[in-house]
Amino acid sequence: MTIASLVIIFAQEGGEAAPGAPMGNSLTPLFIVALFMLFLMLVVFPAQTRRQRREQEKLMASLKRGSKVLTNAGIVGIVVSIREGDDEIVIRSEDSRLRIKKSVVVQILGADEAEANKKD
Repeated sequence: MTIASLVIIFAQEGGEAAPGAPMGNSLTPLFIVALFMLFLMLVVFPAQTRRQRREQEKLMASLKRGSKVLTNAGIVGIVVSIREGDDEIVIRSEDSRLRIKKSVVVQILGADEAEANKKD
């Protein structure tokens, strides 16, 4: 059944219900809630996902050498090297260097000027 046929079925007046038949009008609030949930799933939730994806792309584009970043695993580090067109960056955290994907960076915490001015 399509949504249009459901609307037509629920919009029709059935007159008096038979004594043993369930009431047709009791389903109307349930139908309205179902339509609202369908609206949320088709319109609102995808819009939020698109907005989050745009914010993540903007964040990845603003990464540069010397930026202090936080990853989704909770690692805080400083960007040591980044190549244009590459999806990986190298960060330094304490005494270790990690090669990570740009997409795991969730926040830029600031900049380390000393690292930004270093040459390879």
